[in-house]
Amino acid sequence: MNRSHNNGELRLSHVGQQVELIGWVAKKRNLGALIFIDLRDRYGITQVIFDESFEEKLKEVKNEYILQVKGTVVERSSKNSKMPTGDIEIQADSFTIINTAKLTPLIVADETDALEETRLQYRYLDLRRPMMQNNIMTRHKITRSIREYLDDLDFIDIETPYLNRSTPEGARDFLVPSRVHQGAFYALPQSPQLFKQLLMVSGFERYYQIARCFRDEDLRADRQIEFTQVDVEMSFMSTDQILTIGEGLIAKVMKDVKGIDIQLPLRRLTWHEAMERYGIDKPDTRFGLELVNLNEVVKDVDFAVFKNALENHGHVKGINVENQAQAYSRKKIDQLTELAKTYKAKGLAWLKVTDQGVQGPIAKFFSEEQMEHLLKAMNAKDNDLLLFVSDTKYEVVCDALAAIRNHLGKELKLYDPHTFAFLWVVDFPMFEYDDETKRYYAKHHPFTRPKDEDIDKLESDPEHCLADAYDIVLNGYELGGGSQRIYEQDLQERAFKALSFTQEQIDAQFGWFVEAFQYGTPPHGGFALGLDRIAMLLCERDSLRDVIAFPKNTSATCPMSKAPTNVALAQLDELGIEVKEYESKED
Repeated sequence: MNRSHNNGELRLSHVGQQVELIGWVAKKRNLGALIFIDLRDRYGITQVIFDESFEEKLKEVKNEYILQVKGTVVERSSKNSKMPTGDIEIQADSFTIINTAKLTPLIVADETDALEETRLQYRYLDLRRPMMQNNIMTRHKITRSIREYLDDLDFIDIETPYLNRSTPEGARDFLVPSRVHQGAFYALPQSPQLFKQLLMVSGFERYYQIARCFRDEDLRADRQIEFTQVDVEMSFMSTDQILTIGEGLIAKVMKDVKGIDIQLPLRRLTWHEAMERYGIDKPDTRFGLELVNLNEVVKDVDFAVFKNALENHGHVKGINVENQAQAYSRKKIDQLTELAKTYKAKGLAWLKVTDQGVQGPIAKFFSEEQMEHLLKAMNAKDNDLLLFVSDTKYEVVCDALAAIRNHLGKELKLYDPHTFAFLWVVDFPMFEYDDETKRYYAKHHPFTRPKDEDIDKLESDPEHCLADAYDIVLNGYELGGGSQRIYEQDLQERAFKALSFTQEQIDAQFGWFVEAFQYGTPPHGGFALGLDRIAMLLCERDSLRDVIAFPKNTSATCPMSKAPTNVALAQLDELGIEVKEYESKED
């Protein structure tokens, strides 16, 4: 079909030109003597004006019909500054209906009243909405920028297998049954971790891949069971060099996609500093409201909750919500208390600083001197609201106050939602201890290298052994992370031992991988970034589903295709599989 221009292209400089446009009818308005149609394609919207001679033929035209229009570009008398094409319109000479459309189950416009489930069921219509098309095109710009950056640095794009072997450690694998080897299963990759390390053993030195990954886990707004990560690995590079490449990539993406220059090098926080100041290892640093360690300040206060925590080697922390004492009623504080309890805190203590003194249920437990020390430690002044959490477990205190901090940051609008605050969190713990299984697990993965000065702590003090690992954080979201990898066979064996792996488990899960360490493995490290999450944040959306063309819902199903579905018994027989309580559902 002949199309002289797209629907986002025409400007005043085109006035007087004869043009042919094609697109969907976004809106039709009949004003009697004149009929207006907004014609939409992925480039934008152009207004077309028809005189009364077209009235009869236009009666059958409805929203989402596809039209081909011929006409002349004219200057609009009533301009629309909100549209790039708002200075012109097309005086139609003729039009052809290319295809008709049923009444759509959702409004195809930036603002739609459809529920998300309806949007996902009719995703092909939802994706016509300009806002959604902009999201998908922004994602494309991100991947294009990433490829340009890494190609220019001599990285090689290499694909790794989708059909792997299962490694039960960590999140659940998606399993794929083998027809040829009945009773055996492949696993879809949770990441290309082992293969990208083997590519370093292979001598490629600089690898990248925009890789599809799969993880069978519970869903939420910023998580999908199938996702995309920017996977990068390199040999013979120090940690500082790797971080420089990573933040350079982010800087190029921000400049190419958002037109924003970010200051390099990015800020760095140690994991311990992030936890102490923000209670979380992915802090949103667009606002203050930092946590204050109060162990020394309240150690002599005769308040049973604080005393019990400290006597059992626990912690007391607080935050100062400045100038909010009057704004927060007992009811609103109770709501914050319930939020803290969802993170396993037993409660939330509080005080209000007023011009008549400090008020609150725990004020009576403080002597005048103790209260003075508390107010000084928390930099408190008149009309401040002080919130406290104590517990025998450090994680509970941090998790609860971090959740309250993030909630208040949003509720009180303490930051500009259009700003981007990047930082690196470095020096993570190598291990985390699980009370139920009574063993250590890898904080990142079993191939993460300990910091050189902490290698001897693998056996003697695993709790305080730090990893040469790092995460990049944006506005309270983890964009991704990485580490230096273990490349010596003996050190890898020591790491496995610290993780309580038996030799049988090592051989069964990783034997094929660790064998490669015997053949000259280079020092190597890298990082992986969540492409979906980057796109979500750069599009300023709240859900990953807004930047993925065909996502799953929170039940891990596709309302459009109805996946997952049962399959025919004949297919299961061919695979040698029997499903418990299986009932065939034929269409």
